[in-house]
Amino acid sequence: MTELAAPSRLWDALEHYVEQGWLRALDLELARWLAQQKPETEEAVLLAAVLTSHQLGRGHICLDLEALLADPESLLALPPGGRRAETLPRDWLAGLTLSGWRERLAQAEVVDTEEAGCAPLVLDGHRLYLRRFYRFESEVARALQSRQALRFPLPDDVSQRLSALFDPLKDDAERAGREPHWQSIAAALAARSALAVISGGPGTGKTTTVVRLLALLQGLKQDEQRQAAEEPTGLRIRLAAPTGKAAARLSESLAATLGEIKAGNVAGVEAGVASVIPTEVSTLHRLLGARPDSRFFRHNADNPLHLDLLVVDEASMVDLEMMAALLSALPPRARLILLGDKDQLASVEAGAVLGDLCRFAGDARYQADTRGFVYRATGYDLESFQGPGGDIEQQIVMLRKSHRFGADSGIGNLARAVNGGAVSAVKATWDRFGDITALSPASVQEPALKQLVLDGIAAGLEGQPKGYRHYLSVMAAGLNEQGCGPEEEAWARSVLNAFGEFQLLCAVREGEWGVSGLNDRVTSLLGQAGLIDASQPWYAGRPVMMMRNDYGLGLMNGDIGICLPFAGESGEPVLRVVFPMPDGTLKRVLPSRLTEVETVFAMTVHKSQGSEFAHTAMVLPADPNPVLTRELVYTGITRARRWFTLVAPRPALLDNAIRQRTQRASGLGERLK
Repeated sequence: MTELAAPSRLWDALEHYVEQGWLRALDLELARWLAQQKPETEEAVLLAAVLTSHQLGRGHICLDLEALLADPESLLALPPGGRRAETLPRDWLAGLTLSGWRERLAQAEVVDTEEAGCAPLVLDGHRLYLRRFYRFESEVARALQSRQALRFPLPDDVSQRLSALFDPLKDDAERAGREPHWQSIAAALAARSALAVISGGPGTGKTTTVVRLLALLQGLKQDEQRQAAEEPTGLRIRLAAPTGKAAARLSESLAATLGEIKAGNVAGVEAGVASVIPTEVSTLHRLLGARPDSRFFRHNADNPLHLDLLVVDEASMVDLEMMAALLSALPPRARLILLGDKDQLASVEAGAVLGDLCRFAGDARYQADTRGFVYRATGYDLESFQGPGGDIEQQIVMLRKSHRFGADSGIGNLARAVNGGAVSAVKATWDRFGDITALSPASVQEPALKQLVLDGIAAGLEGQPKGYRHYLSVMAAGLNEQGCGPEEEAWARSVLNAFGEFQLLCAVREGEWGVSGLNDRVTSLLGQAGLIDASQPWYAGRPVMMMRNDYGLGLMNGDIGICLPFAGESGEPVLRVVFPMPDGTLKRVLPSRLTEVETVFAMTVHKSQGSEFAHTAMVLPADPNPVLTRELVYTGITRARRWFTLVAPRPALLDNAIRQRTQRASGLGERLK
């Protein structure tokens, strides 16, 4: 084939899939552009380019040619409707072998086989990349390897410091034969290197660990400065998270822990240490200085961040491109600590950096020198966790004990069963606990769904779970006779906090069981109950989510606000949308200034990452969908603090989702061996 303008069965089929929405128009345009630049490019090469772009749009860094040839329909997540097309991916690939396809790609002018070069595609083994993402992957791998190799000297008394901060067992003999104390082990490994990765589920103590770790590192730095006759200012520490909601949660958690330190309630931590540990948490975009209408940042390799240590929370949400930008902007000797849950959904954008890093974290493989260091620093023997782990693995620790979800927690038991892929255990869990339940409504019109939305009522839940009536009642209670709320922030905060008591989460965006359909349904139900007046686009009580970054307003994608009435100059109500900011303040914005927002009675599970709600209701679609995976279900469940309700029109889809793991094609894990 010499050009795409000529009709062919393959390209007609690809056009069909673009019309169906399975392929993006962008995917096909890439092949058209390549054919225009190099008319001699073979059809097999252009097809590979289309599919590489398609996979990138689905979160994959590259196209795995070997896996594609083995099971094309599954790998490409062909939608059910697409199976009725005249040709399927297996038809397009007929006659291709891995070695033959690789040879044709390697010979094409539009493909390079090494990092050096300028061709738009790069072939590395059996993986085909768009050049930009091949560069990102290479840069991230080199930066992480370089940072983990950087070692810092530790004083002779580091074991005593760790013991005082983390572990009440003062005697090595007491530690013998006990389960490892992973929090103190994580701190020890983080203290020695410029890279540390700490993974764990909700309630495993990631924030507590990092606060005590920062106390340890600040103490070490201040002692070093005193010995050098310098002012003991400590390390310059910055804290960041991918979204505003995640940043606000970390800030609140840190403030609470540091308050305990200042009160002298934290063993092993001097009250004065709290003054040199920050509580302000920024989003990664704010930290790096995002440039409006650009993919570039103010801070980069030529203008690095001014810090000695960076903590990034919710690292599972950080995509490859953002990680590359972040690592580029770090000073050469700065420490990086990544916190996150490796079992959560990966980032919305391409890549799963934390997942690639933590591939073996559940079954840790520590080398002899690592085990020796840990024993000397903490007194814990990691003989049961020995193995041929790579260098990066020596700086990764998984926290295993949940302090939030104990043996009597249905949410915890359900999350563990889902995470283990145990369908039978999941089925056995529902009737054993009073904090979880499941509904199977045949339609969105069923009364059970209305009860859930309004009051959080669902058969099987014990206590007083909340629905959306709760926050609207809190809002109404603060209004005066003119329908205006008080100017003081306390009322607005109480409404925002009450809204966080309940949240509908959806697996998909479209359809009656998706975000769009359920937002319309909930709006209608609340209007019928007299709780809102939705006759106008903006009304008191409307919750909205930012769908794009707005640098002029200082609001980021994912920020949530509520429209509230305040007194205007005439005393009549004037609507303002109130957003909680990462620094703890509230921002009021005229609705007319918000052009990229959506009502958020329902949000996707992806958008909920970094958030928690007292009562979470996760809604599955009625039809099979490739997004239904174990990671999505686990993430939805673990957004709940006190109650969890599953809404599944077809319960069998839950079983299918638990069996389906998220797989993201990437070469980062192999590069980090």
